[in-house]
Amino acid sequence: MTPEMRDLLRPFRDEAIARDIPVDDVEWWLGTARPCAALTRDGDGDGPVMGRFGGPLLLPADVPDPAHPFVASIDLAALPADATDLPLPPDGHLLLFAFPETADDYDTMGSVVYVPAGTAVTERDRNAWNTFDHEDEEAMFEAFPQGPLRATTSVSLPYHHAVEFTEEPGSGPLPGHPRAEELVAVWDSTQDAIAPAGPLQIGGYAWEEAIYTDPIAIAAYRAVRAAEAGRWDGPVSDDVSDWVLLADWQAGMDVEGWESASVHWVIQREDLAAWRFDRAFTSVFWNP
Repeated sequence: MTPEMRDLLRPFRDEAIARDIPVDDVEWWLGTARPCAALTRDGDGDGPVMGRFGGPLLLPADVPDPAHPFVASIDLAALPADATDLPLPPDGHLLLFAFPETADDYDTMGSVVYVPAGTAVTERDRNAWNTFDHEDEEAMFEAFPQGPLRATTSVSLPYHHAVEFTEEPGSGPLPGHPRAEELVAVWDSTQDAIAPAGPLQIGGYAWEEAIYTDPIAIAAYRAVRAAEAGRWDGPVSDDVSDWVLLADWQAGMDVEGWESASVHWVIQREDLAAWRFDRAFTSVFWNP
């Protein structure tokens, strides 16, 4: 952890110790802190513009029309190098696509397209994903946020304190963290003062409303099941430590009727290192 991150997290540490959580547990938890970029719409912050919600859909000619709605584009050259701990390209654009509903089966609910700097692009039909012209889905897409995105370098701690059992139903405490539930509660009470979350986040930890297990673990599980069903190309690791959050969108903050919807774009670490963004998997939690 950098000295700047530790100083930023001082209110968390002070509050945790004030709640009689042992210092060793607090320091262990602080060691899990990760840098991230919190993105807000223009007018909600004073950071640099580094992308936008919506706008024209610009893709290289050899990229097929995406099967999911266009959410946002991220200008990687405008993202400060230390904003995340992800090995992202130094320039170009990441385009994020997602449909903010939980899949009935183990299907990805979105995609990521990386457009390297200098690549020739053409404008596409933003509604090409809606092949059946469903009016309710079109209305949902029309409610997606629009406009410039401003970035704030931020810090993220885990929001989850339980882990799903794979052999039997239920869940248990986060391994190695007997005080995990208390520490998550401290983060919940201090985060707004330390690092206010934006509707879109790059890197860091994933969040879901009223869910206490790790969304990354759930996404990895779904990716494995999708590969087993032949709906996702392998190889796919079932070890959650091989996966990382690429981006997180709290869609329910913006899209009426999809309250409580959160979208997680996750990717295996080796695919991220190779900039294989076509290998990103999109998992959605939605509690209608």
